[in-house]
Amino acid sequence: MDKEEIRRRLAAGCVPDAAAASAGGAAGSPLSAGGAPGVPAAPPVPAAVLIALVNLPQGPEIVLTRRMAELRNHPAQISLPGGRIEPDDSGPAAAALREAWEEVGLPPERVDILGCLPLHRTVSDYCVHPFVGWVEPPVALVPDEREVADVFLVPLQFVTNPLNHVRESLWRDGQERHYYVLPYPGRRIWGATAAILVSLARALS
Repeated sequence: MDKEEIRRRLAAGCVPDAAAASAGGAAGSPLSAGGAPGVPAAPPVPAAVLIALVNLPQGPEIVLTRRMAELRNHPAQISLPGGRIEPDDSGPAAAALREAWEEVGLPPERVDILGCLPLHRTVSDYCVHPFVGWVEPPVALVPDEREVADVFLVPLQFVTNPLNHVRESLWRDGQERHYYVLPYPGRRIWGATAAILVSLARALS
């Protein structure tokens, strides 16, 4: 699947940047497609992530990070580059690009935004804007030593294969919560990151 085909398939999924101000609605959130139930009713924190596709000879690969084990929130978990939308950001896309620069050293000017996915509401009370960007090599990814323990790539072909979308569950606060796991060799991709990647796979299918 090439860049323009991905752009075409994502064309219907984008939420205008203006929606960031009212992201609490989270209409179209893929939680029903794999996120955990019991989402808090309070207004969520607006956030954005970047699904960066690096154009390699064997096919596009997605940039993922492993968070530092010492972090208070989501320690040692696998994540997409991203974070809160700050007041100085011009919009959700700008926030996703800024976070990718801060976390893995990916220059914003090297990213061609192809489109985005439906908003994702998390149980930790974030409303996440996922953006998909295309990156032509060469690119040197340098993890932020304060937050990122590791940066690695996962083939888009692995993510789009439905056989790799494993459903698991756990009991929390008296409720059974279901979530996705993508069991990439040597890695356990789960939670919001896995749900967003499953949303990507469905948008591209």
